[in-house]
Amino acid sequence: MRPTTVCLSKGFLGRSLDEFKRLWNVAYNLEGIKGPSGPLPLHDFHHPESLQDTKVMSDVDMGGYSKASLDWMPPSPQDNVNGHARFHGAISTALPPHRPEIQRSGYAAWRTLDRRPTLFGRALWNIDMYTYLALRVKSDGRSYFVNVQTESVVPTDLHQHRLFAKRPGEWETVLIKWNDFVRTNHGFVVEPQTEMLRQKVRSVGVGLTDRVPGPFELCVERIWTTNDMAEGEEHPVEPPVPREGQLKNKQGRNISWSDK
Repeated sequence: MRPTTVCLSKGFLGRSLDEFKRLWNVAYNLEGIKGPSGPLPLHDFHHPESLQDTKVMSDVDMGGYSKASLDWMPPSPQDNVNGHARFHGAISTALPPHRPEIQRSGYAAWRTLDRRPTLFGRALWNIDMYTYLALRVKSDGRSYFVNVQTESVVPTDLHQHRLFAKRPGEWETVLIKWNDFVRTNHGFVVEPQTEMLRQKVRSVGVGLTDRVPGPFELCVERIWTTNDMAEGEEHPVEPPVPREGQLKNKQGRNISWSDK
Protein backbone atom coordinates (compact mmCIF):
# COMPACT_ATOMS: atom_id res chain seq x y z
CA MET A 1 0.00 0.00 0.00
CA ARG A 2 1.38 3.41 -0.98
CA PRO A 3 0.57 6.54 1.04
CA THR A 4 -1.43 9.19 -0.81
CA THR A 5 0.05 12.58 -1.69
CA VAL A 6 -1.97 14.31 1.04
CA CYS A 7 -0.60 11.93 3.67
CA LEU A 8 2.97 12.77 2.64
CA SER A 9 2.42 16.50 2.61
CA LYS A 10 4.15 18.61 5.22
CA GLY A 11 0.82 20.06 6.27
CA PHE A 12 -0.68 16.65 6.97
CA LEU A 13 2.36 15.41 8.90
CA GLY A 14 2.64 18.71 10.76
CA ARG A 15 -1.01 18.58 11.81
CA SER A 16 -0.57 14.96 12.89
CA LEU A 17 2.46 15.88 14.99
CA ASP A 18 0.57 18.76 16.60
CA GLU A 19 -2.34 16.45 17.38
CA PHE A 20 0.03 13.86 18.87
CA LYS A 21 1.60 16.51 21.10
CA ARG A 22 -1.84 17.68 22.21
CA LEU A 23 -3.00 14.15 23.05
CA TRP A 24 0.27 13.41 24.82
CA ASN A 25 -0.07 16.56 26.96
CA VAL A 26 -3.64 15.63 27.86
CA ALA A 27 -2.50 12.17 28.99
CA TYR A 28 0.70 13.37 30.69
CA ASN A 29 -1.09 16.08 32.68
CA LEU A 30 -3.98 13.73 33.56
CA GLU A 31 -6.42 16.32 32.25
CA GLY A 32 -9.16 13.71 32.02
CA ILE A 33 -8.94 13.37 35.81
CA LYS A 34 -7.66 16.74 37.04
CA GLY A 35 -9.32 18.89 34.40
CA PRO A 36 -7.63 21.01 31.70
CA SER A 37 -4.45 22.87 32.62
CA GLY A 38 -5.44 25.98 30.67
CA PRO A 39 -7.71 27.46 27.98
CA LEU A 40 -8.14 25.74 24.61
CA PRO A 41 -7.60 27.99 21.55
CA LEU A 42 -10.20 27.47 18.81
CA HIS A 43 -9.31 30.16 16.26
CA ASP A 44 -7.49 33.48 16.12
CA PHE A 45 -6.95 36.15 13.49
CA HIS A 46 -3.46 37.23 14.48
CA HIS A 47 -2.09 36.43 11.00
CA PRO A 48 -3.52 36.99 7.49
CA GLU A 49 -3.36 33.24 6.75
CA SER A 50 -6.08 32.72 9.38
CA LEU A 51 -8.71 33.77 6.83
CA GLN A 52 -7.91 30.69 4.76
CA ASP A 53 -9.61 28.55 7.40
CA THR A 54 -12.91 30.45 7.30
CA LYS A 55 -15.94 30.67 5.03
CA VAL A 56 -18.27 33.65 4.48
CA MET A 57 -21.97 33.11 3.73
CA SER A 58 -24.95 35.35 2.97
CA ASP A 59 -28.35 35.27 1.30
CA VAL A 60 -26.54 35.91 -2.00
CA ASP A 61 -26.18 32.11 -2.07
CA MET A 62 -29.93 31.86 -2.72
CA GLY A 63 -30.32 34.96 -4.86
CA GLY A 64 -30.50 37.65 -2.17
CA TYR A 65 -28.71 40.99 -2.08
CA SER A 66 -26.91 41.17 1.28
CA LYS A 67 -23.17 41.77 1.10
CA ALA A 68 -20.62 40.26 3.49
CA SER A 69 -16.82 40.21 3.70
CA LEU A 70 -14.25 39.00 6.18
CA ASP A 71 -11.00 40.99 5.97
CA TRP A 72 -7.77 40.72 7.91
CA MET A 73 -6.68 43.86 9.75
CA PRO A 74 -3.01 44.21 10.78
CA PRO A 75 -1.91 45.10 14.33
CA SER A 76 -2.40 48.73 15.28
CA PRO A 77 -1.34 50.53 18.48
CA GLN A 78 -4.43 52.74 18.18
CA ASP A 79 -6.91 49.84 17.88
CA ASN A 80 -5.63 46.32 18.56
CA VAL A 81 -2.00 45.32 19.06
CA ASN A 82 -2.80 41.91 17.55
CA GLY A 83 -4.15 41.22 14.10
CA HIS A 84 -7.91 40.70 13.84
CA ALA A 85 -10.70 40.05 11.34
CA ARG A 86 -13.30 42.60 10.25
CA PHE A 87 -16.67 41.04 9.38
CA HIS A 88 -18.59 43.72 7.52
CA GLY A 89 -21.08 44.42 4.77
CA ALA A 90 -24.71 45.42 4.38
CA ILE A 91 -27.95 43.55 5.05
CA SER A 92 -30.71 43.66 2.42
CA THR A 93 -34.14 42.11 2.86
CA ALA A 94 -35.01 42.41 -0.83
CA LEU A 95 -36.29 39.13 -2.28
CA PRO A 96 -34.99 37.70 -5.57
CA PRO A 97 -37.62 38.53 -8.21
CA HIS A 98 -37.38 35.20 -10.06
CA ARG A 99 -37.41 32.94 -6.97
CA PRO A 100 -41.03 32.94 -5.67
CA GLU A 101 -40.22 30.11 -3.27
CA ILE A 102 -37.88 32.44 -1.35
CA GLN A 103 -40.01 34.30 1.18
CA ARG A 104 -37.32 35.54 3.58
CA SER A 105 -33.82 36.95 3.20
CA GLY A 106 -31.42 39.22 4.99
CA TYR A 107 -28.57 37.34 6.64
CA ALA A 108 -24.79 37.14 6.66
CA ALA A 109 -22.38 34.89 8.54
CA TRP A 110 -18.92 33.40 8.69
CA ARG A 111 -17.60 30.20 10.23
CA THR A 112 -14.38 28.25 10.58
CA LEU A 113 -13.86 25.50 8.05
CA ASP A 114 -13.87 21.88 9.15
CA ARG A 115 -10.45 21.07 10.52
CA ARG A 116 -8.18 19.08 8.25
CA PRO A 117 -7.57 15.36 8.90
CA THR A 118 -4.55 13.92 10.69
CA LEU A 119 -3.10 10.44 11.22
CA PHE A 120 -5.53 10.20 14.13
CA GLY A 121 -8.57 10.75 11.90
CA ARG A 122 -10.90 13.70 11.51
CA ALA A 123 -9.85 16.61 13.72
CA LEU A 124 -12.60 17.82 16.07
CA TRP A 125 -12.57 19.97 19.19
CA ASN A 126 -13.40 18.34 22.51
CA ILE A 127 -14.69 21.13 24.75
CA ASP A 128 -16.37 18.81 27.27
CA MET A 129 -14.07 19.86 30.13
CA TYR A 130 -14.74 23.60 29.67
CA THR A 131 -17.50 25.87 30.94
CA TYR A 132 -17.29 28.96 28.72
CA LEU A 133 -16.83 29.91 25.11
CA ALA A 134 -14.84 33.17 24.97
CA LEU A 135 -14.69 35.72 22.15
CA ARG A 136 -12.55 38.85 21.92
CA VAL A 137 -14.69 41.22 19.84
CA LYS A 138 -15.54 44.81 18.98
CA SER A 139 -19.20 45.12 18.01
CA ASP A 140 -21.33 47.76 16.33
CA GLY A 141 -24.20 46.88 18.68
CA ARG A 142 -26.25 44.82 16.23
CA SER A 143 -27.81 41.46 17.22
CA TYR A 144 -25.22 38.86 16.27
CA PHE A 145 -25.43 35.14 16.97
CA VAL A 146 -22.59 32.78 17.81
CA ASN A 147 -23.00 29.53 15.85
CA VAL A 148 -21.49 26.18 16.84
CA GLN A 149 -21.70 23.10 14.65
CA THR A 150 -21.00 19.59 15.94
CA GLU A 151 -20.73 16.13 14.38
CA SER A 152 -24.51 15.84 14.66
CA VAL A 153 -26.80 13.19 13.21
CA VAL A 154 -28.57 16.12 11.50
CA PRO A 155 -25.86 18.00 9.55
CA THR A 156 -27.89 21.24 9.33
CA ASP A 157 -28.30 21.56 13.11
CA LEU A 158 -26.64 24.57 14.76
CA HIS A 159 -26.22 25.46 18.41
CA GLN A 160 -26.73 29.21 18.78
CA HIS A 161 -26.49 31.96 21.38
CA ARG A 162 -26.75 35.73 21.17
CA LEU A 163 -23.48 37.60 21.27
CA PHE A 164 -24.25 40.07 24.04
CA ALA A 165 -21.68 42.83 23.59
CA LYS A 166 -21.93 45.37 26.39
CA ARG A 167 -19.63 48.07 25.01
CA PRO A 168 -20.24 48.65 21.29
CA GLY A 169 -17.29 50.33 19.60
CA GLU A 170 -14.80 48.98 22.16
CA TRP A 171 -12.84 45.76 22.45
CA GLU A 172 -14.23 43.37 25.07
CA THR A 173 -14.16 39.70 25.98
CA VAL A 174 -17.56 38.00 25.95
CA LEU A 175 -18.09 34.73 27.83
CA ILE A 176 -20.95 32.36 26.98
CA LYS A 177 -21.73 29.22 28.94
CA TRP A 178 -21.66 26.15 26.74
CA ASN A 179 -24.78 24.87 28.49
CA ASP A 180 -26.72 27.98 27.39
CA PHE A 181 -26.55 27.30 23.65
CA VAL A 182 -29.84 26.49 21.90
CA ARG A 183 -30.15 23.83 19.22
CA THR A 184 -31.68 25.21 15.99
CA ASN A 185 -32.28 24.11 12.42
CA HIS A 186 -32.74 26.54 9.51
CA GLY A 187 -33.33 29.39 11.98
CA PHE A 188 -35.96 27.64 14.13
CA VAL A 189 -35.52 26.21 17.62
CA VAL A 190 -35.62 22.41 17.59
CA GLU A 191 -37.91 20.67 20.07
CA PRO A 192 -37.19 18.69 22.09
CA GLN A 193 -33.80 20.20 22.84
CA THR A 194 -30.84 17.81 23.01
CA GLU A 195 -27.48 18.37 24.65
CA MET A 196 -24.64 19.61 22.47
CA LEU A 197 -22.20 16.89 21.41
CA ARG A 198 -19.37 18.61 23.24
CA GLN A 199 -16.74 16.00 22.43
CA LYS A 200 -17.12 16.57 18.67
CA VAL A 201 -17.29 20.27 17.80
CA ARG A 202 -16.67 20.93 14.09
CA SER A 203 -16.78 24.70 13.69
CA VAL A 204 -17.56 28.03 15.32
CA GLY A 205 -18.68 31.27 13.74
CA VAL A 206 -20.84 34.37 13.95
CA GLY A 207 -23.99 35.31 12.03
CA LEU A 208 -26.27 38.31 11.69
CA THR A 209 -29.96 37.47 11.20
CA ASP A 210 -31.79 40.50 12.66
CA ARG A 211 -33.02 41.38 9.13
CA VAL A 212 -32.44 45.10 9.71
CA PRO A 213 -31.35 46.65 6.40
CA GLY A 214 -28.11 48.58 6.48
CA PRO A 215 -24.38 48.27 7.15
CA PHE A 216 -22.81 46.10 9.83
CA GLU A 217 -19.34 45.60 11.25
CA LEU A 218 -18.02 43.16 13.83
CA CYS A 219 -14.32 42.79 14.62
CA VAL A 220 -13.05 39.49 16.03
CA GLU A 221 -9.56 38.89 17.38
CA ARG A 222 -9.79 35.33 18.71
CA ILE A 223 -12.10 32.59 19.97
CA TRP A 224 -11.23 30.08 22.69
CA THR A 225 -12.80 28.00 25.44
CA THR A 226 -12.00 28.35 29.13
CA ASN A 227 -13.02 27.61 32.70
CA ASP A 228 -11.80 30.95 34.03
CA MET A 229 -14.61 33.48 34.44
CA ALA A 230 -11.99 36.15 35.12
CA GLU A 231 -10.99 36.10 31.44
CA GLY A 232 -14.10 38.19 30.74
CA GLU A 233 -14.16 41.82 31.87
CA GLU A 234 -17.62 41.25 33.28
CA HIS A 235 -19.33 38.18 34.66
CA PRO A 236 -21.85 36.52 32.34
CA VAL A 237 -25.33 37.82 33.07
CA GLU A 238 -28.81 36.53 32.33
CA PRO A 239 -29.59 37.82 28.82
CA PRO A 240 -32.75 39.73 27.97
CA VAL A 241 -35.58 38.45 25.81
CA PRO A 242 -34.57 38.62 22.13
CA ARG A 243 -36.17 41.24 19.90
CA GLU A 244 -38.35 40.52 16.87
CA GLY A 245 -36.35 38.76 14.19
CA GLN A 246 -34.36 36.58 16.61
CA LEU A 247 -34.82 32.88 17.39
CA LYS A 248 -38.36 31.55 17.00
CA ASN A 249 -40.07 28.21 17.27
CA LYS A 250 -41.96 26.70 14.35
CA GLN A 251 -45.18 28.32 15.59
CA GLY A 252 -43.58 31.74 15.07
CA ARG A 253 -43.25 32.58 18.79
CA ASN A 254 -40.12 34.44 19.87
CA ILE A 255 -37.87 32.30 22.07
CA SER A 256 -36.50 33.91 25.22
CA TRP A 257 -33.36 32.44 26.71
CA SER A 258 -35.37 31.40 29.79
CA ASP A 259 -37.42 29.13 27.49
CA LYS A 260 -34.48 26.81 26.81
